Amino acid sequence: MMPAKMQRSMLFVPAVKWALIPKAAASEADAVCIDLEDSVPAQEKEASRANIVRAFEELDFGSRARMMRMNGLDTAFAYRDLIDIVERVGDRIDLVMLPKVNSAADVAFVATLLGQIESNRGFTRKIGLAVQIETAAGFMNIREIAAASPRIEWMIFGQGDFAASMRMPAADIGTMDEHDALYPGHRWHTVMQTIVAAARANGLGCLDGPYAAFSDKQGFEHACKIARALGFDGKQCIHPSQLAMANAAFSPSGAEAEHARRVVAAYDAAAAAGKGAVQLDGKMVDEANVRMARVVLDQVDHMQRSKS
Repeated sequence: MMPAKMQRSMLFVPAVKWALIPKAAASEADAVCIDLEDSVPAQEKEASRANIVRAFEELDFGSRARMMRMNGLDTAFAYRDLIDIVERVGDRIDLVMLPKVNSAADVAFVATLLGQIESNRGFTRKIGLAVQIETAAGFMNIREIAAASPRIEWMIFGQGDFAASMRMPAADIGTMDEHDALYPGHRWHTVMQTIVAAARANGLGCLDGPYAAFSDKQGFEHACKIARALGFDGKQCIHPSQLAMANAAFSPSGAEAEHARRVVAAYDAAAAAGKGAVQLDGKMVDEANVRMARVVLDQVDHMQRSKS
């Protein structure tokens, strides 16, 4: 099972900067998230809600998923973010991103409020949720969070706030520094793999967090490859220059797709001949190989359907 819309790349755009929002809506991103949280100063948050309303009323986002990130539930802004925006344009929002999710109760609160707004306004399409795991409490409660509501469609790793919550030294968000070089392994492996496992167990998509050094193309590509190796579907981006690279990194290559087709074809031919396994390119192909190949082909098919 995969979410309805593929997200290889999700572009953040600050709600406070209107001039950037139309550009984001027309970008290469699979999803555009207008942000009210970290990229908006406290004194600008209330006024910035109007830009989100305006964007969803006026702009054509094409096939891109339309998202907004609300403020955390530990702030005085969160409930008004939902009421002031969702009451106006909830029928045009695909997903609400909830930052710093600590427990299933956090998800339940937002899901209930969204349901009440939808009922009051007569919206017939339910708004989905994207939940960010970026605290120690959220990490400890991942399994319960992932199963907390049928509204959840995506789970997202937030490395910066997670590092702060865990008191892990880090020079920047998403990058590798001297501390990564010292650690005998990948410092973020446990939390990232746990997010992927919780997402897959509940039929959800999962995104890796952003890479702050947007001019470091080699570092960004490396981070994308690690995330894909761990099973993530895509990556959050903070700059349009990162989109093409993220889209490519999280798309099966032509060679991968062709190999997958050959594996399935060879196995199907063997099965039709009454054989349980077959050799392809000097390697044995069995049902496990076929399952892996079908994952690749499902991704290719899903990307094609997402664009239509």
